[in-house]
Amino acid sequence: MGPGARLAALLAVLALGTGDPERAAARGDTFSALTSVARALGPERRLLGLLRRYLRGEEARLRDLTRFYDKVLSLHEDSTTPVANPLLAFTLIKRLQSDWRNVVHSLEASENIRALKDGYEKVEQDLPAFEDLEGAARALMRLQDVYMLNVKGLARGVFQRVTGSAITDLYSPKRLFSLTGDDCFQVGKVAYDMGDYYHAIPWLEEAVSLFRGSYGEWKTEDEASLEDALDHLAFAYFQAGNVSCALSLSREFLLYSPDNKRMARNVLKYERLLAESPNQVVAEAVIQRPNIPHLQTRDTYEGLCQTLGSQPTLYQIPSLYCSYETNSNAYLLLQPIRKEVIHLEPYIALYHDFVSDSEAQKIREFAEPWLQRSVVASGEKQLQVEYRISKSAWLKDTVDPMLVTLNHRIAALTGLDVRPPYAEYLQVVNYGIGGHYEPHFDHATSPSSPLYRMKSGNRVATFMIYLSSVEAGGATAFIYANLSVPVVKNAALFWWNLHRSGEGDSDTLHAGCPVLVGDKWVANKWIHEYGQEFRRPCSSSPED
Repeated sequence: MGPGARLAALLAVLALGTGDPERAAARGDTFSALTSVARALGPERRLLGLLRRYLRGEEARLRDLTRFYDKVLSLHEDSTTPVANPLLAFTLIKRLQSDWRNVVHSLEASENIRALKDGYEKVEQDLPAFEDLEGAARALMRLQDVYMLNVKGLARGVFQRVTGSAITDLYSPKRLFSLTGDDCFQVGKVAYDMGDYYHAIPWLEEAVSLFRGSYGEWKTEDEASLEDALDHLAFAYFQAGNVSCALSLSREFLLYSPDNKRMARNVLKYERLLAESPNQVVAEAVIQRPNIPHLQTRDTYEGLCQTLGSQPTLYQIPSLYCSYETNSNAYLLLQPIRKEVIHLEPYIALYHDFVSDSEAQKIREFAEPWLQRSVVASGEKQLQVEYRISKSAWLKDTVDPMLVTLNHRIAALTGLDVRPPYAEYLQVVNYGIGGHYEPHFDHATSPSSPLYRMKSGNRVATFMIYLSSVEAGGATAFIYANLSVPVVKNAALFWWNLHRSGEGDSDTLHAGCPVLVGDKWVANKWIHEYGQEFRRPCSSSPED
């Protein structure tokens, strides 16, 4: 790879989408929605244009330098060239006194690079913040965990789950895109800086392996080196309790950088520790995966995500059925909706082809300019959290008549009143890199929840529309119901959040599994208790 291509790769990593400032993603939030990541292609094209002009200028300059080199070399290769010739003698003196100075101090090279830097600085304010790099790295670790992906495979561009000797391909990309040693180092360093050595070690191991394979090759875009990777990996192993590995890696580091006094002191320290505790030589530290935030249901949640929404045993239950649903509503008589009852307690139904392709596209287009980082209720506050990675926007019915039609369709199908304030505006969500929403309830579980500000009670039901398809991952997992529903484009998922008594149904604990590959969009319509008194009458029985 030449210097120009290396610089292009660096600029590609740094680029962020621009355009209308009101539509631009906030710095630090690029990773949280795929539509924001996609906008990175715009300024990257601008940077590539700058780089192309720079390379053309450099190519012309290098051609001229080559011409000068060839001219002077030909004079030296001609053994018969008499310096007694006054013309040749003059040109020799001129070259040494003037020409070489002009070549060495040519302003053309500095002008080319200055133009490139000026162009970059104009785009720089729109580039991702370091928080975006951290968020993208954490997304890769999340996918690694939830889908049990092999880091070595990920580095090769392969999405494989490795359990013991069994290898399962979760997704086969049409084109393999492998990571570099520097790429793996950056992921590992994000984990390292958080004190997360469970994730840091495999990524830094892969970085060391890749750097070893290309040692001696300098890449302009790389920030790290083999020495950096060895340094971080050695200390990560030490922190994890594996002093033997830390010593071995530190010694290897000194082969490449023998004058590093800090590393020399570390070697002496590790040798002393091993001499004091010989058992450490063979000890292998067991590093626990961090459970942050703490989830008691994590194993169930991740197991459901790993099925990718495929549970054929569910279709052997006779009480589950499919039908054409009209709900005895004249609105649906001429065009009934295909209904699939997925679960009975809690009641979960999937309505196929609830929206058309054009309706789904319109909803995405309406929402995109207004997307902001999704938040969750925490007491009376709403916070951005690591366990929900997406951006969302709220669409009023007045945005477009199509949204009014959509509400009529939801009301006809559910038999519920979906007019404000008895239902919330349509929330449109776009998930980010590895976007997910860990197990949660849609209904409020605290009397201080912001949901009650609508003065219309709790969320009695959820109507969630899949506005896109994904290539892998992104299923909706119901933890206690022990099932996951795959993303079915244009379909809608419906469930009751509350019992008829008004109590929350704890069996509706659900999660949005991380998107492995694809661009996931959903639209949520949350329907509240008030206004449904005669549509879904109350009951004193906790079973209803």
